[in-house]
Amino acid sequence: MRRKPIIALIYDFDGTLSPGNMQEFGFIQAIGQTPEEFWSKSDGIAKGQDASNILAYMKLMYDEAKKNGIRLTREDFRRYGSDIVLFDGVREWFRTVNEYGRRHGVIIEHYINSSGLKEIIEGSSIAKEFKHIFAGSFIYDEAGEAEWPGIAVDFTAKTQFLFKIQKGIFSSRDAKRVNESMAEDAKRIPFTNMIYFGDGETDIPSMKVVNMFGGNAIAVFNPADPRKRGLARKLLRQGRVNFITPAVYSRESRTFRLVCAIIDKVKADNELKLLSRYK
Repeated sequence: MRRKPIIALIYDFDGTLSPGNMQEFGFIQAIGQTPEEFWSKSDGIAKGQDASNILAYMKLMYDEAKKNGIRLTREDFRRYGSDIVLFDGVREWFRTVNEYGRRHGVIIEHYINSSGLKEIIEGSSIAKEFKHIFAGSFIYDEAGEAEWPGIAVDFTAKTQFLFKIQKGIFSSRDAKRVNESMAEDAKRIPFTNMIYFGDGETDIPSMKVVNMFGGNAIAVFNPADPRKRGLARKLLRQGRVNFITPAVYSRESRTFRLVCAIIDKVKADNELKLLSRYK
């Protein structure tokens, strides 16, 4: 029996599925700050120390929680995740796309590739929809409290996870198998079967890699934010992405029509590839 092609839909999180940064839906309020104050402090640490912006915000979360007597366990992070606001249509999106894939003879898988925190995403209402969540994470002590950054995902680290998805490696730590040579036909999901969704400059390397290897990169933008719309247009103009679309995920949306068209093309390309092997 012929194996159905797998199509991977890979999403950034903040600004892509949600209109804000995940830390802004509970944690920043818990430490008595505004988002502007928190991110200004985080940027100050990164600039002052010439450090990673991702490690800077993780350190700031740890320091501010400790200062305010707030525990940071996996359960606490997941509780913050339960309050995340999502763009219109996101909750129904996965079921709708999966159904379309089934009707057209392909398997749809969803992945997160985020510089945010895995534990917060795991607390969101859509966590169960993802085959795997690649994101930042803390190391926890014996009492279950965060004590050190475990995984920090910057914009270049995101590209590593694309190759892991390609080879079917579901471990953030793995640095060996991802670099091993593998025959093209042995790769679980070729880049041509990937659709990458992102909203900003931190997604550019991933968008470029997917685009370069024959997949499709989509820049989404908050329709209420002219600055985000302008950035998406810039990414399209520069050839970083194949398409742009408002971050609306309902069945009637441009986003859904676009993804359905890509699914149809991937299915057709796969059929042609099989037909070309006739001897």
